[in-house]
Amino acid sequence: MTIIKNLPGPVLIFLGALCLSFGGLIVKSFEGANLWQILFWRSFFFTITVLAFLTFTYKKKLFKSFYLSGFPGLIAGVILSLGFCGYVIAMYKTTVANTNFIISLQILFLAIFGFFFLKEKISSITLFSIILALVGVLVMVGNSLSPGELTGNLAAFSMPITFAVLIIVVRKFPTIDMVPAQFVAGICCCLIGYIISNKIMISSYDIFLGFLAGFFQIGFGFIFITIGARTTPSATVGIIMLSESVLGPLWAFLFVSERPSVFSLIGGAIIIFAVLIQFYTLIRNNKKIISH
Repeated sequence: MTIIKNLPGPVLIFLGALCLSFGGLIVKSFEGANLWQILFWRSFFFTITVLAFLTFTYKKKLFKSFYLSGFPGLIAGVILSLGFCGYVIAMYKTTVANTNFIISLQILFLAIFGFFFLKEKISSITLFSIILALVGVLVMVGNSLSPGELTGNLAAFSMPITFAVLIIVVRKFPTIDMVPAQFVAGICCCLIGYIISNKIMISSYDIFLGFLAGFFQIGFGFIFITIGARTTPSATVGIIMLSESVLGPLWAFLFVSERPSVFSLIGGAIIIFAVLIQFYTLIRNNKKIISH
């Protein structure tokens, strides 16, 4: 696990976004499970994955890691669980494209929250990237949101807000490991899914998809992001995370024939360009630091 922690923050954020981008494809692939059953099994395997990671990392100091995360970790975990619930509802009720486009608004919340709560300045290049990315979002959302999918669309808005809060908490307490907070989020979602669903038993195929979602998609996805966010400015995290909003609809198009509109493709291209600008800026700044 030392290898993961030694990777540059922006690289970890991108790897996390890559993992998360498969969420829509996985949820759309379930055969007979309802959304609360999906939430339960997804959260069940996510919780096990996080616990395994913490056990491997802390060994005999496992319980101490929860104690050290303290109140910030508890709050972050509860808030993150709300976002997890909203994500599953959104993917179940509306399209992958709609959900990912709305999630991409996290860049706006991250920049605003980072400015007000962390006093993080926004460079002119980052501000330009944010504006450019938001233009891409508006191009996509303005031509793809369906009034008939209002429940899913509204549920999707919980994700950018809760994700931004999580990143701000991580940035506010960089010396505290917030991975235990994800365990709290998983437990909360398991309880919600178990209580609301009539039964939790589903087909073996759907349980396997729950495993993929919990272990690979959100398991390693949020572990990468939580660790990477410690050393990555909030606005930069938001820019890189937009990769998820482009890749998610792409996987849905390739594997479950969910076709994005022309406006979706145009908006996605604009977002990719904004991400590339931010990456170029990061690489250039790192070279300047090394040269000095």
